[in-house]
Amino acid sequence: MMRRELSRDDTGQMLLMTGLILMFALLTMSLNTVKTASLGDPYDAHEDAVLDASAETLVVWQPLLENRSAALYDAGSNETEAATAAAQSIAEDLMRHGEARGVEIILSDITVTEEGASRVVTASAGIADSHARLQVTLEATVNFS
Repeated sequence: MMRRELSRDDTGQMLLMTGLILMFALLTMSLNTVKTASLGDPYDAHEDAVLDASAETLVVWQPLLENRSAALYDAGSNETEAATAAAQSIAEDLMRHGEARGVEIILSDITVTEEGASRVVTASAGIADSHARLQVTLEATVNFS
């Protein structure tokens, strides 16, 4: 009868332990990746900062443009220069106002077109925060007569 001799070899246990350690390391890395990608945090539907900022921007665009254009026109600028400078200063103020609220408000593509004694000012407003982004077109007519 043949008898088998068993040896006391620990290499199998060491291989098993190494595999478990690697598996736990990969699991930890994947959990950290999910947290980094913000997949663990659900979207907050009550976060209306972009909508609020866009509504306020639409409301203040016309009166601000009229008042600043009139002040610059009275100071000696021509109609087009006054409307352009007013739109640029509003863009800078809205950007700072947005930064204070945690919302980015950027006015771009500002154009001024002449229609007799009035100027039509259009701009593209990009409003964004960490949850949403919105693009709106602003238009205002400033009468200098």
